[in-house]
Amino acid sequence: MLDNLKENFSHIFEDALIDEIGQVGVLKEVKEGEKVIEIGDYVRSMPLLLKGAIKILREDDDGDELLLYFLERGDTCAMTLTCCLGQTKSEIRAIAELDTTLIMIPIQKMEEWTGKYKSWRNFVFQSYHARLTEMLETIDSIAFYNMDERLVKYLQNKKKITNDSLINSTHQEIAYELHTSRVVVSRLLKKLESMGKIELNRNSIKIVSL
Repeated sequence: MLDNLKENFSHIFEDALIDEIGQVGVLKEVKEGEKVIEIGDYVRSMPLLLKGAIKILREDDDGDELLLYFLERGDTCAMTLTCCLGQTKSEIRAIAELDTTLIMIPIQKMEEWTGKYKSWRNFVFQSYHARLTEMLETIDSIAFYNMDERLVKYLQNKKKITNDSLINSTHQEIAYELHTSRVVVSRLLKKLESMGKIELNRNSIKIVSL
Protein backbone atom coordinates (compact mmCIF):
# COMPACT_ATOMS: atom_id res chain seq x y z
CA MET A 1 0.00 0.00 0.00
CA LEU A 2 2.84 2.40 0.81
CA ASP A 3 4.29 2.03 -2.68
CA ASN A 4 0.88 2.83 -4.21
CA LEU A 5 0.57 5.87 -1.98
CA LYS A 6 3.98 7.18 -3.01
CA GLU A 7 3.25 6.55 -6.69
CA ASN A 8 -0.05 8.47 -6.56
CA PHE A 9 0.52 11.15 -3.94
CA SER A 10 4.28 11.79 -3.48
CA HIS A 11 3.98 14.90 -5.68
CA ILE A 12 1.22 16.22 -3.37
CA PHE A 13 1.91 15.08 0.21
CA GLU A 14 4.95 15.24 2.48
CA ASP A 15 6.72 11.96 3.23
CA ALA A 16 5.58 12.16 6.87
CA LEU A 17 1.94 12.45 5.81
CA ILE A 18 2.24 9.54 3.39
CA ASP A 19 3.69 7.45 6.22
CA GLU A 20 0.75 8.37 8.46
CA ILE A 21 -1.77 7.52 5.73
CA GLY A 22 -0.04 4.17 5.35
CA GLN A 23 -0.37 3.52 9.08
CA VAL A 24 -4.07 4.41 9.55
CA GLY A 25 -5.54 3.98 6.06
CA VAL A 26 -7.54 0.89 5.12
CA LEU A 27 -7.06 -0.53 1.63
CA LYS A 28 -10.37 -1.31 -0.09
CA GLU A 29 -11.01 -2.86 -3.49
CA VAL A 30 -14.36 -2.32 -5.19
CA LYS A 31 -15.62 -4.13 -8.28
CA GLU A 32 -17.19 -2.32 -11.24
CA GLY A 33 -20.84 -1.58 -10.47
CA GLU A 34 -20.46 -2.00 -6.71
CA LYS A 35 -21.74 0.73 -4.38
CA VAL A 36 -19.11 2.53 -2.33
CA ILE A 37 -21.46 4.94 -0.52
CA GLU A 38 -25.26 4.85 -0.35
CA ILE A 39 -27.64 7.74 0.24
CA GLY A 40 -28.50 7.92 3.94
CA ASP A 41 -25.28 6.25 5.13
CA TYR A 42 -23.19 7.87 7.83
CA VAL A 43 -19.74 8.44 6.37
CA ARG A 44 -17.00 7.35 8.78
CA SER A 45 -14.02 7.63 6.45
CA MET A 46 -12.80 9.52 3.41
CA PRO A 47 -11.70 7.75 0.20
CA LEU A 48 -8.47 8.39 -1.70
CA LEU A 49 -8.50 6.77 -5.14
CA LEU A 50 -5.40 4.80 -6.08
CA LYS A 51 -6.84 3.20 -9.22
CA GLY A 52 -10.08 3.14 -11.18
CA ALA A 53 -13.02 5.55 -11.25
CA ILE A 54 -16.18 6.25 -9.26
CA LYS A 55 -19.35 8.02 -10.40
CA ILE A 56 -21.21 10.27 -7.96
CA LEU A 57 -24.99 10.34 -8.31
CA ARG A 58 -27.82 12.37 -6.79
CA GLU A 59 -31.38 11.06 -6.38
CA ASP A 60 -34.66 13.00 -6.47
CA ASP A 61 -37.85 12.31 -4.51
CA ASP A 62 -39.09 9.95 -7.23
CA GLY A 63 -35.93 7.83 -7.07
CA ASP A 64 -34.53 9.10 -10.38
CA GLU A 65 -30.75 9.59 -10.51
CA LEU A 66 -28.57 12.33 -11.92
CA LEU A 67 -24.85 11.97 -12.58
CA LEU A 68 -22.95 14.78 -10.82
CA TYR A 69 -19.31 13.96 -11.59
CA PHE A 70 -16.64 11.26 -11.77
CA LEU A 71 -13.72 10.65 -9.42
CA GLU A 72 -10.44 9.42 -10.89
CA ARG A 73 -7.04 8.31 -9.58
CA GLY A 74 -5.67 10.79 -7.07
CA ASP A 75 -9.10 12.28 -6.31
CA THR A 76 -11.33 12.40 -3.26
CA CYS A 77 -15.00 13.36 -2.93
CA ALA A 78 -16.02 16.79 -1.62
CA MET A 79 -19.47 15.49 -0.64
CA THR A 80 -17.80 12.82 1.47
CA LEU A 81 -15.57 15.43 3.11
CA THR A 82 -18.63 17.49 4.00
CA CYS A 83 -20.41 14.51 5.53
CA CYS A 84 -17.33 13.48 7.50
CA LEU A 85 -16.71 16.91 8.96
CA GLY A 86 -20.39 17.57 9.71
CA GLN A 87 -21.06 13.98 10.82
CA THR A 88 -24.20 13.97 8.66
CA LYS A 89 -25.76 11.33 6.43
CA SER A 90 -24.61 11.03 2.82
CA GLU A 91 -26.73 12.82 0.22
CA ILE A 92 -25.03 11.10 -2.72
CA ARG A 93 -24.58 7.58 -4.08
CA ALA A 94 -21.09 6.51 -5.16
CA ILE A 95 -20.72 3.57 -7.57
CA ALA A 96 -17.54 2.13 -9.04
CA GLU A 97 -17.39 2.91 -12.76
CA LEU A 98 -14.36 0.60 -13.07
CA ASP A 99 -12.66 -1.87 -10.75
CA THR A 100 -11.33 0.56 -8.17
CA THR A 101 -8.76 0.58 -5.36
CA LEU A 102 -9.23 3.03 -2.48
CA ILE A 103 -7.58 3.97 0.76
CA MET A 104 -10.14 4.85 3.41
CA ILE A 105 -8.99 7.56 5.85
CA PRO A 106 -10.61 7.58 9.33
CA ILE A 107 -12.72 10.67 9.98
CA GLN A 108 -10.81 11.67 13.13
CA LYS A 109 -7.60 12.13 11.13
CA MET A 110 -9.04 14.69 8.74
CA GLU A 111 -9.14 17.66 11.11
CA GLU A 112 -5.83 16.66 12.72
CA TRP A 113 -4.02 16.63 9.37
CA THR A 114 -5.66 19.90 8.25
CA GLY A 115 -3.82 21.68 11.04
CA LYS A 116 -0.67 19.57 10.90
CA TYR A 117 0.10 19.35 7.18
CA LYS A 118 -0.10 22.21 4.69
CA SER A 119 -0.20 19.75 1.79
CA TRP A 120 -3.29 18.02 3.23
CA ARG A 121 -5.03 21.36 3.78
CA ASN A 122 -4.30 22.41 0.18
CA PHE A 123 -5.46 19.02 -1.11
CA VAL A 124 -8.80 19.34 0.71
CA PHE A 125 -9.42 22.90 -0.54
CA GLN A 126 -8.43 22.01 -4.10
CA SER A 127 -10.72 18.97 -3.99
CA TYR A 128 -13.64 21.15 -2.91
CA HIS A 129 -12.90 23.56 -5.75
CA ALA A 130 -12.59 20.83 -8.38
CA ARG A 131 -15.81 19.08 -7.36
CA LEU A 132 -17.72 22.37 -7.14
CA THR A 133 -16.56 23.27 -10.64
CA GLU A 134 -17.73 19.89 -11.94
CA MET A 135 -21.13 20.26 -10.27
CA LEU A 136 -21.51 23.75 -11.79
CA GLU A 137 -20.74 22.24 -15.20
CA THR A 138 -23.48 19.67 -14.59
CA ILE A 139 -25.94 22.42 -13.63
CA ASP A 140 -24.95 24.43 -16.71
CA SER A 141 -25.47 21.43 -18.97
CA ILE A 142 -28.98 20.88 -17.58
CA ALA A 143 -29.91 24.57 -17.75
CA PHE A 144 -28.32 25.59 -21.05
CA TYR A 145 -27.59 22.51 -23.19
CA ASN A 146 -29.97 20.53 -25.37
CA MET A 147 -30.27 16.85 -24.52
CA ASP A 148 -28.29 15.87 -27.62
CA GLU A 149 -25.41 18.10 -26.44
CA ARG A 150 -25.62 16.60 -22.93
CA LEU A 151 -25.54 13.10 -24.38
CA VAL A 152 -22.43 13.84 -26.47
CA LYS A 153 -20.68 15.34 -23.42
CA TYR A 154 -21.68 12.29 -21.36
CA LEU A 155 -20.20 9.88 -23.92
CA GLN A 156 -17.02 11.97 -24.19
CA ASN A 157 -16.62 11.91 -20.39
CA LYS A 158 -17.19 8.17 -20.29
CA LYS A 159 -14.50 7.63 -22.93
CA LYS A 160 -12.08 9.86 -21.00
CA ILE A 161 -12.73 8.16 -17.64
CA THR A 162 -12.50 4.58 -18.93
CA ASN A 163 -9.83 5.31 -21.57
CA ASP A 164 -11.91 3.14 -23.90
CA SER A 165 -13.98 3.96 -27.00
CA LEU A 166 -16.41 1.15 -26.11
CA ILE A 167 -19.03 2.35 -23.60
CA ASN A 168 -20.60 -0.62 -21.80
CA SER A 169 -23.89 1.01 -20.83
CA THR A 170 -27.49 0.33 -21.82
CA HIS A 171 -29.78 3.06 -23.11
CA GLN A 172 -31.74 2.81 -19.84
CA GLU A 173 -28.62 3.27 -17.71
CA ILE A 174 -27.65 6.37 -19.69
CA ALA A 175 -31.21 7.71 -19.34
CA TYR A 176 -31.04 7.29 -15.55
CA GLU A 177 -27.76 9.16 -15.28
CA LEU A 178 -28.89 11.99 -17.57
CA HIS A 179 -32.29 12.17 -15.83
CA THR A 180 -34.29 11.62 -19.00
CA SER A 181 -36.24 8.81 -20.70
CA ARG A 182 -34.86 5.76 -22.49
CA VAL A 183 -36.91 6.67 -25.58
CA VAL A 184 -35.17 10.06 -25.85
CA VAL A 185 -31.71 8.52 -25.36
CA SER A 186 -32.36 5.79 -27.95
CA ARG A 187 -33.59 8.34 -30.50
CA LEU A 188 -30.56 10.58 -30.02
CA LEU A 189 -28.13 7.65 -30.14
CA LYS A 190 -29.64 6.48 -33.42
CA LYS A 191 -29.23 10.02 -34.76
CA LEU A 192 -25.53 9.99 -33.76
CA GLU A 193 -25.13 6.59 -35.40
CA SER A 194 -26.69 7.84 -38.66
CA MET A 195 -24.15 10.68 -38.60
CA GLY A 196 -21.30 8.16 -38.29
CA LYS A 197 -20.34 9.41 -34.81
CA ILE A 198 -21.00 6.13 -32.97
CA GLU A 199 -21.82 2.46 -33.56
CA LEU A 200 -24.64 0.90 -31.55
CA ASN A 201 -24.28 -2.65 -30.29
CA ARG A 202 -26.26 -4.70 -27.80
CA ASN A 203 -25.69 -3.09 -24.35
CA SER A 204 -22.71 -1.10 -25.62
CA ILE A 205 -21.81 1.92 -27.74
CA LYS A 206 -18.62 2.34 -29.75
CA ILE A 207 -17.45 5.93 -30.16
CA VAL A 208 -16.14 6.55 -33.68
CA SER A 209 -15.65 10.34 -33.79
CA LEU A 210 -17.05 12.53 -31.03
